[in-house]
Formats: sequence, C-alpha cells, structure tokens
Amino acid sequence: MNNSSSSCEKNDDFKYPLYSVVFSLVFAVGLLFNVIAAYIFLCTLKVRNETTTYMMNLVVSDTLFVLSLPFRIVYFIKRNWMFGGVLCKISVSLFYTNMYGSILFLTCISMDRFLAIVYPFRSQRIRTKRNAKLACFGVWVVVFSGSIPTGLYLDTTSENNTNSNDTNFCFENYSKKQWKTELSKVVVFIETVGFILPLMLNIFCSVMVLRTLRNPHTISRGGSLNKAKVLRMVIVNLLIFCFCFIPYNVNLIFYAMVRSKVLKGCDAEDVVRTIYPIALCLAVTNCCFDPVVYYFTSETIQSSFKRKSTALYHGTRLFQKLQTDSSQTSSNTTLQMAPPKGIRSKINDNESTVHRVIPPE
Repeated sequence: MNNSSSSCEKNDDFKYPLYSVVFSLVFAVGLLFNVIAAYIFLCTLKVRNETTTYMMNLVVSDTLFVLSLPFRIVYFIKRNWMFGGVLCKISVSLFYTNMYGSILFLTCISMDRFLAIVYPFRSQRIRTKRNAKLACFGVWVVVFSGSIPTGLYLDTTSENNTNSNDTNFCFENYSKKQWKTELSKVVVFIETVGFILPLMLNIFCSVMVLRTLRNPHTISRGGSLNKAKVLRMVIVNLLIFCFCFIPYNVNLIFYAMVRSKVLKGCDAEDVVRTIYPIALCLAVTNCCFDPVVYYFTSETIQSSFKRKSTALYHGTRLFQKLQTDSSQTSSNTTLQMAPPKGIRSKINDNESTVHRVIPPE
C-alpha cells in the first residue's frame, strides 16, 4: 500500500528486489511444507480431533495464498501488473485471507489449549469436533467479510493515479483520497477484528496456561513431559505472532495515519515506508512457519510424522540390505560357476591341443 507523497520524496525501490527474493523463497518452502502437511492430514492421519480441524483449515488458507505468489513475483520483477484487475483483486483478497485467517486459526488453537488445560473437565462438552467446525466456519465468514471487500476496493492503479495504461500497480500507489475514504475504514476493521482482539486473546490464554502449569497439583497430575509439550506450544504460538504479525500490523496502523494525514511529517513517512516492505516480508513467511505449529501442537501429528520417518528409515535400511545380499549372492554364484585356476589352465591347454590337431581344410 505504498505511495509517494507529493511533499515528501522517498525512494523505496529497494522493496522490489527484496520482495522478489523473499516471495520466491516463501513460495518454494511454503508450497513444500503445506503439501506435506496436506498429505499427512488427508492420507495418513487416522485420529482427528478439534485441534487438527483448525490445522486443516489453516493448511487451506496457506495453500491458497502460496499458489497466488507467482503472480506477485512476476509483478515485482517486471514492476508492472500484467494480469488484469480481477487477478489483482484476488491476489489482494488472498493476502488478507491468509494473514488474518492464520491469526484467527492460531487463536482458536490457543483457546482450545487454554480450555483443555485450565478447565479440563468443564470444557469437554465445548471441545468437540462439531464445535470446532462451527468455529472454523465463523472464522471464514469473518475473514471473507474483510478480505473480499478489501479486494474490491483495491483495484490496479496507474502511475500518479492517472488513466495511463503504460504501468499498472497492484496493492500500492493509492491516492490520499482513497486512503481517507475506503482504505482507512478497511484498516480499522482488519486491525480491530483481525489483529488487536486475537492478540489480546492469545496473551490472555498464554498467561492463564502458564499460571495453571505453575500449580504443583497440575504438574504432578500431568507430568513434566506434558508440561514441556504445552510450554513448547505456547512459545511457538507467541513467537509466530511476534515475528510474523506484530511488525506488519503495528506499522500498518501508523502507515494509515501517515497516508490519511492524521500523522504528519516527512520523518514519520520515511520511517513507516522503510519499515513496511520488511514487515510485509516477515508477514508472508507465516505460511512457512505454520507447519511448525502443527508439529509442536498436536501429538497426533508428531506420532504420524515419527511413524512415517521410522518406516522410511527401516525401508531404506531394508533396501540397502537387499542390495548387499544381492551383490554377495551374485559374487558367490560367479565364484561357484568359475572353475579353479589349475582346471582353467588345463582346459586352455586342451583347447590349444585340439586346435593344433585339427588340420586346416
């Protein structure tokens, strides 16, 4: 959502090579990780619970976003959107769907762990697969209600916001008027519903889980091993929030204030425009880190992954053993079929004798 101000000149062209490299890496790594996660969820996972329900929806969100990245990569390399307004709207919508869908689904996972640990008995009626599906449906409704209108608002724009068709921009170069009318409302909605409230819920759930784990009765009941697993889950959740989502969303608030002229000054604009590309790159990496959440959060995923790894290891060892046995058998067979050296010399002498005895015709 960058645009050069008429009064403050700032060259941020460094963002295009940065975006090209980072988005290409995210596409390769994110596609690989999410394909593996989808395979585990669809083909190998036998036991499915409410946690895996949230994770499967998170895989869908990440995969849709990853598949849209090649269009963005070509745009960053060419610096010209060549795919039309419709694909620009879809690309923008999928960006917000992925980011705030990931935030909300991670929040659902955090709340599910909170209920399971803090209220293990009273939450049994709430923590069901049916309710998890309803929660996922609600998340998709909220996400689409914010991302689709955002995509409709944010069309392709031309240089200096004219009707020129020479260079088309997507997801940037919006005018001051657009920021004051449509974009400021969009930012308020997505920041409140998609970031601030989920962040508060995640902090609350994490604090309550940690307080519960400090209780000696809880530790003796669950064991140190379960405590370590829960601590890993809490730490991974918070790290992804801090690394991927907080920089972008905090900067977006100030960026909207600068572009709407609520916050004035060239220094402020220089800071937010410099931070924005870096924060955006951090934000898109969430689809690469989400599989880490799958592994550390779900014991079912860990068991499935370990079974597959063990089967692959034993399969490799068996294949190597078969190859070794086969080579040894071939060597023994060759040795058994070949006559001893003395016999071979006698046979050669006899053959020579036979050839000498037979006269030429």
